[in-house]
Amino acid sequence: MIAQKFWDETHRRDLLDFYVEAVKTRSYSDQEGELAQKLLAKMKELEYDEAYVDAAGNVCGRVGCGGKVIHFDSHMDTVLAENAAEWKHPPFAGEIEDGMLYGRGAVDMKGGLTASICAAGAAKKLALLEGKTVWVTGSVCEEYCDGVCLEHFYRDSGVSPDFCVICEPSDNVITLGHAGKVQARVVTHGVSAHGSAPERGVNAVYEMAEIIQRVEALNAKLRENGGGTIVLSHISCQTASLNAVPDRCEIYLDRRLRLGETTAQVATELAALAAGKRASVEPGTLIHTSWNGARLVYRPEHDPWKIDESHPLTLACNAAYEKTFGEAPARYDFWDFGTNAVVPVAMGVPTIGFGPGKYKLAHMTDERCALAKVEEACCFYIHLIETL
Repeated sequence: MIAQKFWDETHRRDLLDFYVEAVKTRSYSDQEGELAQKLLAKMKELEYDEAYVDAAGNVCGRVGCGGKVIHFDSHMDTVLAENAAEWKHPPFAGEIEDGMLYGRGAVDMKGGLTASICAAGAAKKLALLEGKTVWVTGSVCEEYCDGVCLEHFYRDSGVSPDFCVICEPSDNVITLGHAGKVQARVVTHGVSAHGSAPERGVNAVYEMAEIIQRVEALNAKLRENGGGTIVLSHISCQTASLNAVPDRCEIYLDRRLRLGETTAQVATELAALAAGKRASVEPGTLIHTSWNGARLVYRPEHDPWKIDESHPLTLACNAAYEKTFGEAPARYDFWDFGTNAVVPVAMGVPTIGFGPGKYKLAHMTDERCALAKVEEACCFYIHLIETL
């Protein structure tokens, strides 16, 4: 196979050194600048035809100039590693044990990121790009703002891909889709009064108490009926002082949707949660400023999606998998979390997932990934470019 013939010790070492260096480079959300510069340098070293940092802070690289456009996306940012003392190996030391690289981002998702960058460079050297253009992005702030980074990339670059591969961790299992998401705020409105005369006010926290019970009951009902989940992930209140009745209380809700559920259904659920109370429901909009100074505005409302098993992109992934592993895929996967895929999917771009690392280890203490999985992912990406 082309990738396996190409994959000598020099290329293996180059990829793994790059992967280790990426994990050693701290890149919390909105702080990806140092890693961005290292990715940009690597693309130039691999003789990409074009490599730059866009206005949002995404690292964007292109090889080839053909009519068929293939886009590989991975996010650069990671969640925090605030409990470093509890790790077996420090989260930014880049230490390897029993073939596993430990560190924040080792799974989510610097393996897929570095493998895709190296794969596109290899595809150029192997002359696999006739009639094709391959874009690779290292995108910003995915942990908070799914897909907003790609909205900026597609708009500013004018790129409209024919296929998109999301390199999120799947333990190198072809992944056909992921869950939907709605995040919202519920706000209860009270009347402030002195703590010595609470009967003169309306306590917004008490107004919220029944809504919280409704949230818990809704989650139980969803699970009982085979639906998604809903969780209260944050609560706060506003009060004039510690001697006053709170006049405002807010909760933030995270609702995950399984296939068959819709954002319209969730809107009805949220309205029912607030019914009969002094309450309002608001979108869970988040606003971030990227490391490059761009304003990122995210409204988390996405339906679940799944590509068909007979789609040409799925069939190409099957062929690439067989070339890489010597056998057909035994199964497919479906992510129970969200990714940047929400943007290309909304644009009608055929999208699929594949990346190294067990995603249940993402965000955890002692996050780690097998080096061999990153090598395999790189070979898979090369074969997929060849096949498409």
